[in-house]
Amino acid sequence: MAQVQATSPATSSSSQPGWGLFVGGVLLGSTVAAGAAYLAVRYASTSAADDLRRASSAGGRRRPPRPAARGPADNPPSGKPLARANTGLYYGEEGAEGQQAAGGKAGNGHLDPRGSRGKQSPRFMQPLAPGQHHHDGPDTEALLSEDNAAGLPPQRLRQVNEVSESEAWAVVGRGERPAHIYAGPADRSNQAAAGYLRNQSFSFPTMLAAGASPSQAQMLQAAPRQLVPPLTLESRPSSGGPGQPGMAPGGAPASPTQMVVASYPAAITAQAPPAMQTITTADAMATEGRIIEDAAMHEQYVRVITPEPTPTEETEEVCHLLRQALDMRHRWLFRQQYSPEQLAHLPEAVTVTQVYGDPFSWQEQDVLPCELEMVEGVMQMWADDSREQQVFAPPGTATEFFSDMHWLLKVISLGHVRTFTHHRLLLLEQKFNLHVMLNADKEFLAQKSAPHRDFYNVRKVDTHVHHSACMHQKHLLRFIKSKLRKEPDEVVIFRDGKYLTLREVFESLNLTPYHLNVDTLDVHADKNIFHRWGWDNLIHGRFLAELTKEMFADLEASKYQHTEYRISVYGRKPVEWDTLAAWVVQNRLYSDNNMWMIQVPRLYNVYKEQGIIENFEQLLANIFTPLFEVTRDPNSHPQLHLFLRGVSGFDLVDDESKPERRPNKHMPNPRDWNSKHNPAYAYYAYYMYANLYVLNKMREARGLNTFNFRPHAGEAGDIDHLVSSYMLAENIAHGINLRKSPSLQYLYYISQIGLCMSPLSNNSLFLDYHRNPFPTFFARGLSVSLSTDDPLQIHLTKEPLVEEYSVAAQVWKLSATDLCEVARNSVLHSGFPHQVKMHWVHTEYWKLGPEGNDIQKTNVPALRMRFRKDCHQEEMGLVMMGAANHAARLRAKELYSLAE
Repeated sequence: MAQVQATSPATSSSSQPGWGLFVGGVLLGSTVAAGAAYLAVRYASTSAADDLRRASSAGGRRRPPRPAARGPADNPPSGKPLARANTGLYYGEEGAEGQQAAGGKAGNGHLDPRGSRGKQSPRFMQPLAPGQHHHDGPDTEALLSEDNAAGLPPQRLRQVNEVSESEAWAVVGRGERPAHIYAGPADRSNQAAAGYLRNQSFSFPTMLAAGASPSQAQMLQAAPRQLVPPLTLESRPSSGGPGQPGMAPGGAPASPTQMVVASYPAAITAQAPPAMQTITTADAMATEGRIIEDAAMHEQYVRVITPEPTPTEETEEVCHLLRQALDMRHRWLFRQQYSPEQLAHLPEAVTVTQVYGDPFSWQEQDVLPCELEMVEGVMQMWADDSREQQVFAPPGTATEFFSDMHWLLKVISLGHVRTFTHHRLLLLEQKFNLHVMLNADKEFLAQKSAPHRDFYNVRKVDTHVHHSACMHQKHLLRFIKSKLRKEPDEVVIFRDGKYLTLREVFESLNLTPYHLNVDTLDVHADKNIFHRWGWDNLIHGRFLAELTKEMFADLEASKYQHTEYRISVYGRKPVEWDTLAAWVVQNRLYSDNNMWMIQVPRLYNVYKEQGIIENFEQLLANIFTPLFEVTRDPNSHPQLHLFLRGVSGFDLVDDESKPERRPNKHMPNPRDWNSKHNPAYAYYAYYMYANLYVLNKMREARGLNTFNFRPHAGEAGDIDHLVSSYMLAENIAHGINLRKSPSLQYLYYISQIGLCMSPLSNNSLFLDYHRNPFPTFFARGLSVSLSTDDPLQIHLTKEPLVEEYSVAAQVWKLSATDLCEVARNSVLHSGFPHQVKMHWVHTEYWKLGPEGNDIQKTNVPALRMRFRKDCHQEEMGLVMMGAANHAARLRAKELYSLAE
């Protein structure tokens, strides 16, 4: 026996396979065949929408109808209030009369937890954020939810068991039934879809028809009405019920004002396990008459759908707080009078000159009759001398701003808020990794199909670069040697009681042109380097102007690279604006590849110690008084008026790592701030923004360009910087400290606030390159772009922006699609005019997804844009749904307590 055991394996392996291997092979083959069959069935079932569309166009036969759906439960006893805390309650009313039902009761006599329906959404029962009672801003559901075109109450916004039409196809294909189908403006239905869904016994509340498309309206009218009785504490939906289509629960014909009530317990809202679904990209762009379409527009992309667990009360409370934070930003942020949608009829512009005309042509302007005076640090404007009617007031006082800031600081530090947002951010990151793994080849093929477009010839904007350090080291060295050779006898400085020429200056330093090299220049990475440069010197900045023109020539030669050079206004005296404008206009410093930005260093304490200013209000007056004067009467400062047409925004700069005290809710006004200590970042931010807000309103009224607030924030220092910037800024520079606060990072993602990041600059000063959060932010979907910051200290080549992209691509293994998406983001972050962005990105560039992207201009595939849009809409829908459920639960509890 021992010999048989020893020799049997050898004999089997040498002579014949043996029964064991034969059976194993059969089992393995069967497993592979079963797996292939399962994938085939899954792919076929998840492509039900495509099959139905083909069938409707080619006359194919329809799928056999499913069995009748489970009916509602028996009608419960009347008079019971709807106060179930663990179910999502939402209502619809049949007919126009029902929508105006008074007293908060339906036609069947049951209480409506919302009370009587008004035009405004119900207030949350939880105490509002500090300062919120002072503002009655627009409804967030209407502003943030594209699917709320019908003006539905918040309880109707994307319940857990609701899907859109396009999602319903995939759900039906899996053999499941959604509870309702809400009317989304992005969905388009057809007769085949209507007939198929009618056969599946779906219910369509006719209240949705008001905001639906024509095809959706036909579907709603053709579908039978299925009335569901309200759910009470004693009743539950059962597997069957007497309800019939078009009949009331008691058997009588449905009244046109009959209330349709639907409520589903958590037990039936569980979703299917994760599944691989093939989702067809939107084809709306195909109807726009495009010359060459994206080859991937009608392709399919693979997406992993993750189930959402039933939200708990804690999760819904988090969503409610996040929604309040979104409302807060919307209340404070400046919005232009005309949105991009209202300006979509304007023609595209290739250059800035086509929008604003000749940058140096002057025409007489009318004077705006008004009164101006700075009161408590903010410029106030009255319509006439009587000062009875104040116009263009800021959105809130300093006390309200600091109260809101402290509330937001408290919210983002809550444990359950940090846990929820951290989980969502990790999920977004993994979704992106799966998307790249499953669709990278298709994105690459789509890019190959776009002629004359690659990374090198898509528009890229360096959105964060300081003008005084905009050249690289070798360029500066060549310029200095050239001036020493051509103009050695030019008088350049007055020192020690005498005027010195350029040659004498170098001789005093024991230097000759031969000894000069890059190391001699000693342009090390110092954040205060811009304080040593300027355009206000003995020769009126002529050398710096000539160097700037050389930089403009390099930009125009590259054609596709653009900049926003940041130049300083210090606020030491009001004449700084006229000096700066004269330097720009007299030297004719203009390029269609550049927009100017104004940076204000936070140096009050320095000027106070030097005795230049007396209080903080004087600093603000030196900065903003000339701007208001030239806006009211351009003839008073004609050169400044011309210069401001090329300015896109304002920046707030300084070393953020300096320690500072957090401002409290009742800070002294700027006139009383005469201490030698520098105010906190948030103090600077509010008063800068409040004056900019009034100035922008005034310039809008005159038809002039406005300015964005785009400060430095989050490079170092406290989280207060990022919180105040979240409330006030259009986008920010750096933002690397967002990695320390998942709550605030999630808010930046939901709001799509731009982050102009400079990893190479951070590597030299604050954060090692391999620890930079840029790739993590990008994967999670935050709107990030790359910028150079200080090429003179950091970069080595003639094209510092391309160098920044190159290093990032090699270190973090970014694909061509990734680089082009970051470049597209940089255009959106920039302050270039609206019509120029239409030419660079898309005629509807402000829209999320492929509807706002043209691969022929950006080289970003529609698949990538569709993925970004889907993820953002899911997160926004989750927050809105949780906030609505939280409000409904509080209302139901209140009614339940009243009923007791």
